[in-house]
Amino acid sequence: MVDVIAIFDIGKTNKKVLLFNQELKVVFQEEQFFEEIKDDDDFPCDDVEKIEKWMFDSIHNFNIENEFNIKAVNFATYGASQLYIDVNGKRLTPVYNYLKPMPPKILDDFYRNYGGVEEFSRKTASPASGMLNSGLQIIWLKNEKPEIFSKIHSILYFPQYLSYCFTGKIVSEYTYIGCHSSVWDFDKMNFHQWLSDYQIKLPDPVPNDTAFTVSIDQKNIKTGVGIHDSSASLVPYLTADKHPFVLMSTGTWCVCMNSFNDEPLTTEQLRNDALCFLSVQQKPVKSSRLFLGHIHHVNAKNIASFFGVEESFFKSLKFEDLKYIDQNSEKLFFKEGIPFNYLDENVELENFRSAQEAYRQLMVDLTKLAMDSLNLILSKNDTTKSIYISGGFARNEIFVRLIASWLPKKKVYTSEMDNSTALGSAVVVYEKAFGGIAPKADLELKEIVPY
Repeated sequence: MVDVIAIFDIGKTNKKVLLFNQELKVVFQEEQFFEEIKDDDDFPCDDVEKIEKWMFDSIHNFNIENEFNIKAVNFATYGASQLYIDVNGKRLTPVYNYLKPMPPKILDDFYRNYGGVEEFSRKTASPASGMLNSGLQIIWLKNEKPEIFSKIHSILYFPQYLSYCFTGKIVSEYTYIGCHSSVWDFDKMNFHQWLSDYQIKLPDPVPNDTAFTVSIDQKNIKTGVGIHDSSASLVPYLTADKHPFVLMSTGTWCVCMNSFNDEPLTTEQLRNDALCFLSVQQKPVKSSRLFLGHIHHVNAKNIASFFGVEESFFKSLKFEDLKYIDQNSEKLFFKEGIPFNYLDENVELENFRSAQEAYRQLMVDLTKLAMDSLNLILSKNDTTKSIYISGGFARNEIFVRLIASWLPKKKVYTSEMDNSTALGSAVVVYEKAFGGIAPKADLELKEIVPY
């Protein structure tokens, strides 16, 4: 029987359970897709009841099959989501979707009372983004659903809610608090005053290596408190490389993270979706975000529809013939910026000879957007030597080679490590599971050759 840490990695699209052995190698992985349901406003959201059942069933099956001995379990989830608990410990709401629109003007007075949008955003290192500012979902709930709000006893961020399902413990932790939540004052490094003013009490934060002992199937299992997915993905790189670097974590979101830039956020950076996270060491991480995977999905789907090809057509394309393209060359997609619905309906697809040609241009223009996002978090006296690209776009030849070409003074690497988020989640509870210090992660790096 192999001793393992079980990690539930809850992405926006796919949900995974992974088992890591004592050498932090994946010895089991299973991926699930759950159809979204509708919330109480008829807006799509995750089916949290199915997620809960799947987690408990997974642990139970591992326990009875006796192939793996689960020493610890932890949880990583996407950001900007939280659950509301009543006095009896029952969930009051669905897990509201961060893409749900925030009603106009609902925050006007709120921002005015705290120095205006720009000053509030600067202090909380959180660009004003509606429901993506998870803390401000509380203001929305108070205004839109007072009958539910009046019943709230506790508020739990998504990973802490999943942990709570096992432990019954009401806690928060720093990575989710510091994740564009609008609840953390980065000037004072404490909760923002507005929470007290609104008589909102969030659970006290605990370190990410906190774990509670839970009996499941008569086995004592150390159960972690969960972690924000982007912060988790940074953990293996920080343990493996002590030199200044930037991590581009790609997937639904492209999140660029720079732990080596301590310059204050500027208004211009905030306007362009730069922010700060809190690391597991509770240090600010200058970051920027781009809805890269989603933008790619809706526009690639549109190309496929226009040319009458399968939606997955781009997965088999090869681009060995692509030559160097100047970063300042004219954009054909997103000439007027990123549309509200992320779909460029103005691009003239009829000017392309094939779906392949249109997709190639889409990727060039998306990479330009990613470079703009990356440049936001490089300091004036930038000392970073390496760029690590992880996640789905690390396998996109156009993307990675153009990044390498446009950053000639830096080494650009892709990581073949598929599960950095889950690995980081395992690292933070490793000592509680096995004792001792976690082994250095194998990042499985490949240096990218520029065009």
